[in-house]
Amino acid sequence: MKRLSGLALLAKPAGITSFQALGPIKARLGSGKVGHAGTLDRFATGLLVVLAGAYSRLAPYFTALDKHYAARVRFGAETATLDPEGEVIAEAPPPSRAALEAVLPLFRGSILQAPPAYSAIHLDGKRAYERVRSGERLDMPKRPVSIYALELVSYDGQDAELLVHCSSGTYIRSLARDLAVAAGSRASLVALERRAIGPLELSAASAPMSFEAERDLRCLDPRLACALGFRPRMLAERYRRGFCNGLRLETRVLGDLPDMQAYQAPISELSAVFDTSGDFLGLVAECGPFFEYRLVIGEA
Repeated sequence: MKRLSGLALLAKPAGITSFQALGPIKARLGSGKVGHAGTLDRFATGLLVVLAGAYSRLAPYFTALDKHYAARVRFGAETATLDPEGEVIAEAPPPSRAALEAVLPLFRGSILQAPPAYSAIHLDGKRAYERVRSGERLDMPKRPVSIYALELVSYDGQDAELLVHCSSGTYIRSLARDLAVAAGSRASLVALERRAIGPLELSAASAPMSFEAERDLRCLDPRLACALGFRPRMLAERYRRGFCNGLRLETRVLGDLPDMQAYQAPISELSAVFDTSGDFLGLVAECGPFFEYRLVIGEA
């Protein structure tokens, strides 16, 4: 029997949308219930976390993970979309390397960032890019993001290669714009590769057309559950059927996994429940003598 639920790592190529990249996966699974956690722009490449079937309900937790990017910023011109596809709206001479290096520290740590006007953010019930395309001029409100690491790898006087480790919600297009303005120039992002989402790396991803469910679709494991902020818990085999059927079970039937000290401390109030063979069964909140179901993925 073909498994239709799980997660997969996909290497998105340039020139297609994140939604289009899911087409081959939907065809091979024979199901439209396939989504991703964290959109990449059409020109961008790199890692997409694909969530199929019941795993689609885990999307908010994957979206919240930190990201690693390799970015190429081209100085001298800023486009309306802050990427290679937009029309030029402002120009200024590229900065010197010294000027660029001098402003990098301003963008490390917790900062306030205005998202691009051409983005999918909802403003008053409508996506920002839809409002811009209808002729509106938007003043995008700034919001807090975190840049954990920002490294200048190379600069040839026009193009800068950057490595960025950042929080969820960070726009690298906005970072390119703001770096340039701070250095007395203008710029747009011309290439972007997402190399990691939390502990998940691009090196383990498959191309859309080479996706094979039996090989590439996998289950949540305890270490990834910890990265998502959950506390991994083990359920004795005799309670598995009851759990998968949503029966009322006492919290005491949940136990710690072996070598719990090897796992990081949870940041969520939710526990990820695994059976004795390591299969992920679902999420619960351990509150009182009986736990509360939040998500059931396992099958009885």
